[in-house]
Amino acid sequence: MKKIEVDTFLSFQFVSNPTFSPDGAYIAFVVSTADRAENAYKANLYVYDLNAKKTLKLTNGGDAKTYAWTKDNTLLFPAARSSEIKKKQESGEAVTGFYEISPRGGEALEAFTVPAKATAVKALPDGRFLLTINQDNYKDTRKKSYEVFDELPFWGNGLGYTNAKRNRLAIYNRETENLTYIADDWTDCMESSVFGDLLLYKAYPWKQSVRSLNAGIYLYNLKTGETQTMVEPETMYTGAIELLNENEALVAALDPGYKDHTKYCEFYKLNLRDKSLTHYLPYDASIGSGSVGSDARYGAGRGHKALNGDFYFISTVDDFAWLRKLSSNGTISDSLTKGSSCDSFDVNEEHLVSCELQGLKLAELYLDGQQITHFNDHLAEEYSISTPEGFTFTASDGYEIHGWVMKPADYEEGVSYPAILHIHGGPRTVFSDVFHHEMQMWANAGYFVFYCNPRGSDGRGTDFGNINGIYGTVDYQNLMDFTDEVLKRYPQIDAGRVGVAGGSYGGFMTNWIVGHTDRFAAGASQRSISNWVSFEHNSDIGHTFILHNQGGTTRDNVELLWEQSPLKYAENCKTPTLFIHSDEDYRCYMAEGLAMYSAIMRNGCPSRLCLFHGENHELSRGGKPENRIDRMTEIISWMNTYLK
Repeated sequence: MKKIEVDTFLSFQFVSNPTFSPDGAYIAFVVSTADRAENAYKANLYVYDLNAKKTLKLTNGGDAKTYAWTKDNTLLFPAARSSEIKKKQESGEAVTGFYEISPRGGEALEAFTVPAKATAVKALPDGRFLLTINQDNYKDTRKKSYEVFDELPFWGNGLGYTNAKRNRLAIYNRETENLTYIADDWTDCMESSVFGDLLLYKAYPWKQSVRSLNAGIYLYNLKTGETQTMVEPETMYTGAIELLNENEALVAALDPGYKDHTKYCEFYKLNLRDKSLTHYLPYDASIGSGSVGSDARYGAGRGHKALNGDFYFISTVDDFAWLRKLSSNGTISDSLTKGSSCDSFDVNEEHLVSCELQGLKLAELYLDGQQITHFNDHLAEEYSISTPEGFTFTASDGYEIHGWVMKPADYEEGVSYPAILHIHGGPRTVFSDVFHHEMQMWANAGYFVFYCNPRGSDGRGTDFGNINGIYGTVDYQNLMDFTDEVLKRYPQIDAGRVGVAGGSYGGFMTNWIVGHTDRFAAGASQRSISNWVSFEHNSDIGHTFILHNQGGTTRDNVELLWEQSPLKYAENCKTPTLFIHSDEDYRCYMAEGLAMYSAIMRNGCPSRLCLFHGENHELSRGGKPENRIDRMTEIISWMNTYLK
């Protein structure tokens, strides 16, 4: 069998975003692939015919990354295919072309052009379209020679400089070519839900200041154009929203008196007539999204939906992302899906389709529990895949920790092997037993790979997940206890040849570890945090993340932030450490990696920093194909140097 190498992901086909057609006869979805020649990702539309039980590829242009079903049962997607639209976009003009295609196949025809930069489209019941539009309020005054910042946040990971830029919602009438905006130029609109003539949406109304921590919720009448404020901004923290009927909506929210966002949202009912918001049902897990980590997925899709008064939602429980249903009678179902990670789904009157990672398979579509797409089935037959072996143990703090060990792909009894401890990001995410390309690559390179979900991780409730103000304490000890347990259970691992690696929070923890212990022979710190004091003021989420996760801010407890900062302990580092960072990572700005690198270099400690140009926080999962290959090559070369 072939070994999994740094470039094996080039052969993956990433399935995402399934939705039923209005007549229920088709399921549309997107398949993305990494194109090394163009150093980019291509995305095309497919449909699954429920009657013929066949899959049909609809587009070949590689530019169908998002789409919507129309009321006429055709598919609409934005693309820049005409020379006129391309020319306008290249000159900086805000314009978006839309194309339409039948699910039965044929040529995609130009449908209409919108004089705005549309990033998403949703069909409305009356035949019009709801567009998400990115608007630059400083477009006419911007200069290429410098940037102006006069608000916070001023940049966003994967978005670049966001100062004075807003996501707006607008209604487009195809017949009249009329574009009607729902809110003013400076209101930043978020997710939305439609039922009949009602549009419920979340938004931040702000202008040239600090964005409010808690969005407002608004109700827009699609017939009259009237807007009502349902929940005032700053009132409370809210998550997913869905209209259940013409009288009420379901809202995931925190009690207004709870200021620490480390607690999970619970279910609230919003009365659309009197605007009252009342607690409906307690819940202690995520609502509307999963957090299972993997670098073998690409694309998006639906995380929650209301149908006939029932609310379907993805939720991370224990180490898995399940699809659940909150019925109109107030009961929550067990999982409606089988895989370790349900990434997106759709449901209609008759069927449920889900995009899942099941076992060691990459994401595929499952209709009522049965697999209907097979884009990546060949991988199990062609490549040597290491199966994660899961176990639980009780850590020294009394908490049960869940972890996995992957043996080297060519494992032989009696042979001693090096190993790598991998730490996930977040920290409010989880590792699971799903396919992870990088870890499979390590196993195929002759390493044991082990990983777990320490305190601070998702899926185990607020008590387990809350490490506010104690980063680097209980979580660090859990990881050390886990390492001890793995070495005890797997004596084939050479304790003198163990490395540690992680990104984001995992990068923070790698930085922390190399400043607190010499037990690891090598480290690979990626998109990391080294100094919470600086992080508060240079990250796109800094002013909110610090407030809700670190137990204090630079204004009221800078000493605590410094105590939790790996940079304080960098002078203790003797571990050869590789740093991977990106110069457009505005989540964990490159200054964090540069600072830690500089500090341990002063120790005379072997170190190397690779700064990738034009990449952001998503380098390992959605970076340009060539850069993803180079990144993994750097890491495995570093580990081979110090562990082999």
